[in-house]
Amino acid sequence: MALKRATDETALAVWQSFLAFWHGEGNEHFVEEEGVLLPAYARFADPAHPAVERMLLEHVLIRAKVAEVGATPQPPAAELARLGSWLDTHVRLEERVVFLLIEDALPEAALRELANALA
Repeated sequence: MALKRATDETALAVWQSFLAFWHGEGNEHFVEEEGVLLPAYARFADPAHPAVERMLLEHVLIRAKVAEVGATPQPPAAELARLGSWLDTHVRLEERVVFLLIEDALPEAALRELANALA
C-alpha cells in the first residue's frame, strides 16, 4: 500500500523500505513459487493453465519494474504506484485463483509434502 500512496516527497523512503522487503522475502517468494509450488502443481495438473501463465508473466513484469525503478537515482512516485498496483493485483491472483487451483489439484499427501518443502 505504501508504494501506491508514495508522493514525490516520500518516494525515496518508500522505495528503500520496499527494497528491504524485496531483498528479504519478496523476490524469494517468487523463487519458491517458481521452484517448488508450480512444479508440484505441474505433477497433477496442466501448468499451462491461464492463471499460472499470468502469474509467471506478472513475476517477470514485477521484476522488470523493480530493476527499472532501481536504475533511477530518484524513484518516480508514479512508477512506485504502478508497481504497488501490480503487486496488489498479483497477490489477489495468487490468493483467489492460483493457490486454490493448487489445493484442488494436489492430493492430500502431496499438499503435506509441499507444506513441508515451503516451511
